[in-house]
Amino acid sequence: MNAAPDVLSAPLRVRFDYTRSVGPTIGTFLTKLRDRKIVGVRGSDGRVLVPPPEYDPITAAPLTEFVDVAAVGTVESWTWVREPLPGQPFDRQFAWALIRLDGADTALLHAVDVAAPEDMRTGMRVAVRWAAETTGTIHDIACFEPGEKSDTSAAIVGGEPVTMLTTPVDLAYKHTASPQETVYLRGLAEGKLLGGRTDAAGKVYFPPRGANPTDGRPTDEVVELPDRGTVTTFCIVNVPFLGQRIKPPYVAAYVLLDGADIPVLHLVLGCEASEVRMGMRVEAVWKPREEWGYGLENVDHFRPTGEPDADYETYKHHL
Repeated sequence: MNAAPDVLSAPLRVRFDYTRSVGPTIGTFLTKLRDRKIVGVRGSDGRVLVPPPEYDPITAAPLTEFVDVAAVGTVESWTWVREPLPGQPFDRQFAWALIRLDGADTALLHAVDVAAPEDMRTGMRVAVRWAAETTGTIHDIACFEPGEKSDTSAAIVGGEPVTMLTTPVDLAYKHTASPQETVYLRGLAEGKLLGGRTDAAGKVYFPPRGANPTDGRPTDEVVELPDRGTVTTFCIVNVPFLGQRIKPPYVAAYVLLDGADIPVLHLVLGCEASEVRMGMRVEAVWKPREEWGYGLENVDHFRPTGEPDADYETYKHHL
């Protein structure tokens, strides 16, 4: 992390592939896009809705009557993009527009490829430019362009219906820690577990919060906690997933550090998953000093201490 005068900040990036089943309505829409065709669905009021929703916006009943619409339409409104962002359709200036396709009664949001804002206007006619290779996603429509005709000569016919959709998620942002979080993070970099409270009579929160949730007072009093605690509740992870670093089964548990009033989620290893239980006493296993940074990842996991289990009365209020 980069140190500001009083607080810590760092650029963070979250990336993963989100995979979902699309269902019969969206699946039909995507399958038709793969075939270089566009369909909507007819609502209870007779309107043709594009993109097709799964349920009627008026009655909430399932919608099943699909309607072919044209690959040309009319711009209803638009906005100009002067500085494109990564992942957008173009690395040059372009327009986002709401386009009502011929045969549809609602507008579809997509990009329009024009050179300058002077080339865009409400009411202009545009046509789909299809992607060179269609796969069954909204990206099969590469963009729209001015004109009255869309080329469908390379349309794909047939193939299995689209049932699954994978969407890459990539979120980059800068996180600036609060003063209390900064103290906590700097403590971790020194091998300390620091909680926070409002005063000697207040609850100790780990990680510390900026304010006591019950009265709003700042939790500015720092409390150093031991790296031992009690398992309050836990989950045995048996299902593998993408990016998983530990082979199942393993345990994710809430550990109430001695002296804290709120448990923290972490891994419990060092024993069979079936041996983990509520009340088990555990201790932190730190990574090698040279691997420490500003994060709770400095603690690799917790392991059993071998002490007798904690009395339920000592942690029942923290479940």
